[in-house]
Amino acid sequence: MLSNYFKSVWRSLVTAILIFVCSWGLLDPALAGIDDDRYDGNVFVLYAGNGSLVPAKISLADSLKANKPAMLVFYVDDSSDCKKYSTVISQLQAYYGKAASFIPVTVDSLALDDKSSTAHRQYSSTEAGYYYGGTVPQTVIFDKQGKIRLDRAGQMSFEKVDDTLREVFDLLPRKDSVELKRRSFNEFNSELAK
Repeated sequence: MLSNYFKSVWRSLVTAILIFVCSWGLLDPALAGIDDDRYDGNVFVLYAGNGSLVPAKISLADSLKANKPAMLVFYVDDSSDCKKYSTVISQLQAYYGKAASFIPVTVDSLALDDKSSTAHRQYSSTEAGYYYGGTVPQTVIFDKQGKIRLDRAGQMSFEKVDDTLREVFDLLPRKDSVELKRRSFNEFNSELAK
């Protein structure tokens, strides 16, 4: 009688293990990477190696009030374009982070207008959501007077954004300036930045 009980428990256990193993093989694993649009965490922490960007340390209103240049970066964590662009933003922060406000804004946090997928009418001009154009990544750069100097959707090169920031800070153009190089502190980041 006892041996029949153990045989029954053993069969149930083996059946449960087989079902688990077979179902695991059929399921698509939840793996994400830089070249796909799957969520695997915050893009600045994982792909740029820079958790200091999120959450933003200052609001757009406070930066404008302090007459400090600001850079808004609209992004989502499950976009391959945003994952790749995060390394550019991190590199820019290394050079301009003390002189300009870097304000990453996850689009998932915005209240969007159903008709146009933008938030323009729901925010004041001192709020980041006012400037969202409906595409990620999107970069908006303000000078210290609050004038927009760049508003562009999509990925951009470090050099393109740097040229705009050089104008904002009245620095020498790239062709007249010594090239600055910074050693990467993150192995993954250094591979993406090349």
